[in-house]
Amino acid sequence: MNRQPPYRCLLVDDEHFALALLEKFIADTPGLEIIATCRSPIRAVEILQNEPVDLLFLDIQMPVLSGTHLLRSVSRKPVAIFTTAYAQHAAEAFDLDAVDYLLKPYSFERFTRAVNKAKDALGRRDAPGIGGCLTVKADRQWVKIPFDDIRYIEGWKEYVKIFTGSGKVVTLESLNNLEQTLPAGHFLRVHKSFIVAKGQVERLDGEALVLTGSEARIPVARARKKEVIGMLFKSDND
Repeated sequence: MNRQPPYRCLLVDDEHFALALLEKFIADTPGLEIIATCRSPIRAVEILQNEPVDLLFLDIQMPVLSGTHLLRSVSRKPVAIFTTAYAQHAAEAFDLDAVDYLLKPYSFERFTRAVNKAKDALGRRDAPGIGGCLTVKADRQWVKIPFDDIRYIEGWKEYVKIFTGSGKVVTLESLNNLEQTLPAGHFLRVHKSFIVAKGQVERLDGEALVLTGSEARIPVARARKKEVIGMLFKSDND
């Protein structure tokens, strides 16, 4: 169920010429498709909250909301390439884990190098084995839970319950904080109280996800259903 290229691209820049150049370069680059272009960063935030986006091309200096503030404001961050006329923002951009920083005006060759870095990052994100682990405090001790072992996570009052292949771990933690920590390519927030491991999902039954080899039914929020279907069940040929 891991996504394969073409990768879904969102272009955000308040300059028409900059967007037109990006559109041309992407049209000449295999493995990329544009899902939207935005001159308004506020509109871009709405798209990022409601649509699956793999790769974000993002200007920095824009009216109302800068590119760096935009990226900080979204919980599920795509792989990002900043495009800007101002070199002084590079350090902040890389602090946000941007894969590259294109200084305008840039050539198609320079654009291609940045895209290749992004494709490498997306390939690692979507690789079958996750690797790594989540570290939480439970029962007055620190516990390491391999990402590959997590099936789903449920918010429960001020606690969260982390369900694994062998049981569950209850910890005093915020579901929002865990969402930021988990690798976004492998986990998906499907409800205000639930995060699921994408690879554990077998099917969507009505308004609930059914996990492989489990009787658990994970509710899907109505507002997130379209995104969940797009991320988990639709191939690029649909």
